[in-house]
Amino acid sequence: MGDEFAVVARGVSKKYRVRRHPPTTLKSYLLHEMWRPRRDLVQTKWALQDVSFEVARGEAVGIIGRNGSGKSTLLKLLNGTLRPDAGSVRVEGRVAALIELGVGFHPELTGRENVEVAGIMLGMTKRVIRARMDEIVAFADIGDCLDDPIRTYSSGMVLRLGFSVATSVAPDVMLLDELFAVGDAEFAGRCLERMNEFRRRGHTIIVASHDLGLVRDWCDRAIWLHEGRLAAIGAPGEIVARYAGEVA
Repeated sequence: MGDEFAVVARGVSKKYRVRRHPPTTLKSYLLHEMWRPRRDLVQTKWALQDVSFEVARGEAVGIIGRNGSGKSTLLKLLNGTLRPDAGSVRVEGRVAALIELGVGFHPELTGRENVEVAGIMLGMTKRVIRARMDEIVAFADIGDCLDDPIRTYSSGMVLRLGFSVATSVAPDVMLLDELFAVGDAEFAGRCLERMNEFRRRGHTIIVASHDLGLVRDWCDRAIWLHEGRLAAIGAPGEIVARYAGEVA
């Protein structure tokens, strides 16, 4: 991969196997499903098909599209959580993904313990984590709940703590999924300011969002996914306008 690109996707495709729901009545089973081969009960759904694009270092790219268009699947492929069934994905440097904030937190561990575990997963040492603990907690604004089990936290508290931990490192590539649509306006503003700081430092940011204003005004380019395929890519104002006209 050339030095100018942080992310390169070539012909990326991803499929899921989905099991059909069984019939709800005995009559339906006897008339239809009883004679159907068992393999017909499993269907293949393509979440992404033949998607290709490049993201330059320091670029902010927005991904838009309807629910089910493949946005979250694409982010998970870029993060390495999923592997493509066809094509290739290459990401240069350290990646921080805010795709499902807090999902990796263990509900029975305290906030402090979860911060330590998450920090280690992000490549920090225990010494660095402890040195940054006060900063992480202050940004998350979870009050005096740091030593309470995560299961006692509200979803907003888990969100804030997850974001604070993930952005306490200096990632080369940041992946975001609907981050600014969750939580209160004050926290969303602080998140955006931290993302602006990352941009000023030259980090690469890819955000999937239904917030068309954010993508239009904040991103350098936009990617439009439609039913798992790349519908368009280009200047955010143009792509957002075309997408808005399609879904209106």
